[in-house]
Amino acid sequence: MTTMAPLAYSPYDYGIHEDPYPTYARLRAEAPVFYNEELDFFAYARHADVLSAFRDVDRYSNAYGVTLDPAAFGPDAHRAMSFLAMDPPRHTRMRSIVGKSFTPRRVAAMEDDIRALAVAHLAPALEAGSFDFIADFAGLLPMDVISELVGVPASDRAEIRRLADLLIHREDGMTDIPAEGLDAALTLAGYYGEMVADRRRREHDDLTWSLLQAEIDGDRLTDDEVISFLFLLVVAGNETTTKLLGNAWYWGWRNPDQRAKPFADPARVPDWVEETLRYDTSTQMLVRVTSQPVRVQDVDIDAGRRILLLLGSANRDEDVFPDPERYDLERRTQDLVSFGSGRHFCMGAALARMEARVALTEVRAQVRDYEVDPSGIARVHSINVRGFAALPTTVTPR
Repeated sequence: MTTMAPLAYSPYDYGIHEDPYPTYARLRAEAPVFYNEELDFFAYARHADVLSAFRDVDRYSNAYGVTLDPAAFGPDAHRAMSFLAMDPPRHTRMRSIVGKSFTPRRVAAMEDDIRALAVAHLAPALEAGSFDFIADFAGLLPMDVISELVGVPASDRAEIRRLADLLIHREDGMTDIPAEGLDAALTLAGYYGEMVADRRRREHDDLTWSLLQAEIDGDRLTDDEVISFLFLLVVAGNETTTKLLGNAWYWGWRNPDQRAKPFADPARVPDWVEETLRYDTSTQMLVRVTSQPVRVQDVDIDAGRRILLLLGSANRDEDVFPDPERYDLERRTQDLVSFGSGRHFCMGAALARMEARVALTEVRAQVRDYEVDPSGIARVHSINVRGFAALPTTVTPR
């Protein structure tokens, strides 16, 4: 008789990075409000509890940031994470002013440019026949899109991506941002500071300049507030979309019956994107802090306690998604929580979805089928973000 190992969960665990879903299933069944004594956090594993916490800004605070890392968690978290690390009314003010520039119209107008960038990156990859889907495509396109949006020149983008990768990487056994990540953060902050100073001197046709001009009743963003938003974009807007594309590619390869649907009919590409967002979302967890006592699943939690909202687990909750371990493009995905909910619903959700849709549509237009070399697959090791560092791919052209 096999004895099941004691239930344990830590977002720093490399085993969790490889496959968190069996642990999530046990958490939902055995300890939907799980306490990690060593790291001193509670984790919510069920969809209903995650969704409720997202929507309850009175009892769950964002003001200390969204990660456990000691170097990034605290009252100054907004300096790097912008309004993602704010509560109302500061959050309301910041998001409202940013929204004057980062509009749905501006995002929609980017579609043709995104398509052109996707085609440009695909051409050399497809000509080679074998390439790394991450390094040669999925890691390039989102950085180019964000860079075009905010005004980072093409010559600087590879370095900005390298710095962003250092920000999210976690060494095995470490429970904080490594020294290289902290150095990368300082370098990025300095780079964006110079960009903002340049936009103060002269007009540019980009989001950075537009953010400096945006106002509501005379209230404008400070230089530091613009810098923090740019910092947020390079992490949330770049890394998570890269991981979304890679996850869609991987799970399409692992499930050829489902992959065949968008490859036969481009109208099914959005279903490919949405089921990937549910099945293996880029953002696996986000932190909140209780601002008053709460009682969840018969567990009493004091004010001032850290709560991990396990998005990856919520998206596989059997009570919301029947047969959740099956990757199924026919599935109803309206209840996924990959972009959060309520006042903190991801402002970049529409852009991420459009990027993924356009990118995968352009790939399937030129590719009849593909294979991934399992011996070369490498995962990213991050506590918040899940995805691949390498996906060696060989394509069969149409």
